[in-house]
Amino acid sequence: MLVGRNNIENDILTFRQAAPTDIWLHTKDFHGSHAILFTKGQEPSAEDIYEAAAIAAYHSKARQSTNVPVDYVKVRYVKKPNGARPGYVIFTHNSTVWIDPALPKH
Repeated sequence: MLVGRNNIENDILTFRQAAPTDIWLHTKDFHGSHAILFTKGQEPSAEDIYEAAAIAAYHSKARQSTNVPVDYVKVRYVKKPNGARPGYVIFTHNSTVWIDPALPKH
């Protein structure tokens, strides 16, 4: 898993490093980093999604909150509108999980 540290890194991570089948995560309604869960073409487990969502929430303005909504979707459904500023995307086919922000314990 990788997380962008700014808008330019978010674009590079999402549109150059991630594969279409990887999972893109971002907090819903909060500014934050793009997070990519690299899947190697496999379907991630629910545990993988929740852990990745907790990391995405941690790297957002919702870090000090609890029960944060995090959207996730395959990268193939994340698009950058023409002329959009760095880090701005639109997406479809997403699901949302609610999670407390955290870094991995291992």
